[in-house]
Amino acid sequence: MRTVPGLCSGSGGLGHPEDSTAGSPHSSLISQGGELKKSLSWAKKYPYAYPRWIGGFMATLVVNHPDYAKTVFGHGGKGLLILHGPQWFQHRRLLTPGFHYDVLKPYVSLMAESTKVMLDKWERLITMDKSVELFEHVSLMTLDSIMKCAFSCHSNCQTDSDSDYYVKAVYDLTYLVFHRIRFLPFHNDFIYRISPQGRRFQEACRLAHQHTDKVIKERKTFLQDQQELEKIQKKKYLDFLDILLCAKDENGAGLSDEDLRAEVDTFMFEGHDTTASGISWLLYCMALYPEHQQRCREEIKEILGDRETVQWDDLGKMTYSTMCIKESLRLYPPVPSVSRLLSKPITFHDGRTLPEGTQLYGKIQRNCIGKQFAMNELKVALALTLLRFELSPDPAKPPKAIPQVILKSSNGIHLLLRKLP
Repeated sequence: MRTVPGLCSGSGGLGHPEDSTAGSPHSSLISQGGELKKSLSWAKKYPYAYPRWIGGFMATLVVNHPDYAKTVFGHGGKGLLILHGPQWFQHRRLLTPGFHYDVLKPYVSLMAESTKVMLDKWERLITMDKSVELFEHVSLMTLDSIMKCAFSCHSNCQTDSDSDYYVKAVYDLTYLVFHRIRFLPFHNDFIYRISPQGRRFQEACRLAHQHTDKVIKERKTFLQDQQELEKIQKKKYLDFLDILLCAKDENGAGLSDEDLRAEVDTFMFEGHDTTASGISWLLYCMALYPEHQQRCREEIKEILGDRETVQWDDLGKMTYSTMCIKESLRLYPPVPSVSRLLSKPITFHDGRTLPEGTQLYGKIQRNCIGKQFAMNELKVALALTLLRFELSPDPAKPPKAIPQVILKSSNGIHLLLRKLP
């Protein structure tokens, strides 16, 4: 049996990046904004796996090969968004109806409403030869949209981001999670708890959970009243929380309050920033390739005719636009990797082994349950943006892709926008 962590020979698709010695930090080999390109070059050189050293004494194993990834995610471990075994299966089965197309249909108008608020902001911001940084605006738009779909909460976070403590808590948490991952001393729970960032993280968690618990309690109280239950069932649309509260397994058991909060938080935190990344890089790709941008615009105009907004039935007709969206997601995946901590040893198909406690990054085995929700939002945002603006890259500010919790640009994503007649 061969053990992977040694990786001294570099044979069989395994090895140390840039032939560095074991224990040497790799951060010095990556310039700011060049991490994604360097990671891709290492993946080509070591198609199975390679160790990534942090600070010279802590290593994670980056898994590239699908057979290795299948082994990793088929065994026990802990990781964000990854439940294991029966618990994952139960939650997946209960949540799946929440993403049925009948539930997703009315969300399209909510997504269009949020997108138009963002585009109105851009129209006020654009000036001759001055670019607009997209990501911040797109992130607020997707957060606004998901709050409507998850909680039936119509916030004004796009025009006044300080107006809602929950919005601020969500923003703080997405930043603080990444900051903790990147700063090695914060991997220690005690050090992190007593640090200013750790206290800020705990306060943001408290506020976010307080809001979610309050909404769940109020909605459950309504559900105990038959008249209120009938009102919910007759609503113009069911939000994500409605679906969760009404979900029952074959024994009539639903999700606990703790499980409800966890699923709502996951939907909120992982649903808005990932989609924001996908939309921002999609618009950047449209700007880079004006011929494809124009072809998408013509397709969208043909589908909508004299209408100024997008409807559910339009989305399935956006054939060429969908191909462009998928290519953009291939070039700039919103979630470049997923972390996994092994709870027991595993053995790969070629006989190599990993011990318990190994930290890995690799491709995820399971499909994203919210992928159709996200794809719908990508189509709505693309369609409405191309109907209003012509997009061009800012040659003075090219983006520098960096794989954080999601794929971002270290200097933002700047585009020149021209209002169409």
